[in-house]
Formats: sequence, C-alpha cells, structure tokens
Amino acid sequence: MEQSELESKVQKLETGLAVQEASMAGAQATQAAAQAGMTTTFTATQTGTWAVMATGSVALLVGIFLGMAIAKD
Repeated sequence: MEQSELESKVQKLETGLAVQEASMAGAQATQAAAQAGMTTTFTATQTGTWAVMATGSVALLVGIFLGMAIAKD
C-alpha cells in the first residue's frame, strides 16, 4: 500500500469516528433535554395536585361551617 492510500484510509476512519462521536453527543443532549422536561412536568403536576387539594380542603371546611350555620337556624 502506498502512503497516500494509508492516509486516505486513516482519514476516513477519523471522519467516521468524528461522526459517531457527534451522533452520540447529540443523543445524550436529547436525552438530557427529555429528562429535564419530564422533571419539570412532574414538578408542575405535583404543584397542581397540591394546589387542587388545598383548594378542595378549604372549600370543604367552608361548606361544613356554612352547613352548621344554616342547620342552627
């Protein structure tokens, strides 16, 4: 094999490795973004659940006291 053929093969291998590394880096970035999105969605869902529960609890207490006040009359 000539020197230029070897250099050409090495260059092709280096290019292939660079493409593979870039692809893997892109996949990792996508996975990290998806995980961050899931965490944000989960946090928002939990916050919403707690807000609904708190509002429901307050409404229940108000309803009980109103019901007792009406029942006394």
